[in-house]
Parts: sequence; C-alpha cells; structure tokens
Amino acid sequence: MKILVINGPNLNMLGIREPDHYGRETYADLVAKIQKHCAAKDILVEVYQSNHEGDLVDKIQSAYGCVDGIVINPAAYTHTSVAILDAVKSVSIPTVEVHISKVEEREDFRRISFVRLACVKTITGHGTDGYLEAIDYLTEEYRHDRHV
Repeated sequence: MKILVINGPNLNMLGIREPDHYGRETYADLVAKIQKHCAAKDILVEVYQSNHEGDLVDKIQSAYGCVDGIVINPAAYTHTSVAILDAVKSVSIPTVEVHISKVEEREDFRRISFVRLACVKTITGHGTDGYLEAIDYLTEEYRHDRHV
C-alpha cells in the first residue's frame, strides 16, 4: 500500500508557529514520525509540503493511479480552496483530512472546510498523531480495494 501525505501552507513552521495550537514538534519531527509509523506497517509513504495552492493541486493530480490513499492537511486552504476540493474529487483516491488543532473549537472561519466534502474521514484535534490515525484508517478500510 502506498500513501501520500500532503501538508499545506505554514506546516513547515511547526514547532515555531503558535505552539499553543500546534505543539512543539517540528515539521522534521512530524515527517520522521510518519515515516517510522509507515515503515513498521510496511506502508510506502511520501510526505509533501507546499505553501502554494497550485503545487498542492499538481501533487494531488500526480497521485492519480500511483497511490492508494491520501492524507491531507490543507491548512489555511481548508477554508478557501475549491481548487483543492476539485483536485481531490477528480482523482477519486480515498482521502482523509487531518488538522492538528481542534478547528471546530477555534475561530468561526476555521469551522468551514471545502476539502472535507471530498474526504472519506476527518480527524481534528489529535495533534500530529492524527496523521497516524488517518494512515491506519486508510490501510484498514482500503488496503484491499486497490492494488497500485
């Protein structure tokens, strides 16, 4: 099984940016945690981050026919990007939306997610462990559905 993990804008600033909301783990810590978790479960994983909406759309599109599942934290684009929503819809790859903080308890605008409309599951407020939960969900629910 192959999983693509996509991170949107400012996630490269983990550990620095608003640690009260996002914790003190760095982006490198997050990537290492994901890679270790996947290696232990014999899952191929690619982790990608960009601050640019079009790059995220391109990455989603390039996953078509190449991965079995996507874990996405669209970050600020969650609340604004129809383009990312449409990209996820277009590839028809099971996708789990992840947010480190509990977005539903934050500012009103953070409660709106366009991307969620195309996702099979959303995980919020579990810190970076939410990524591991998303990977486990995809492997448990979709491991036998596709053989990429």
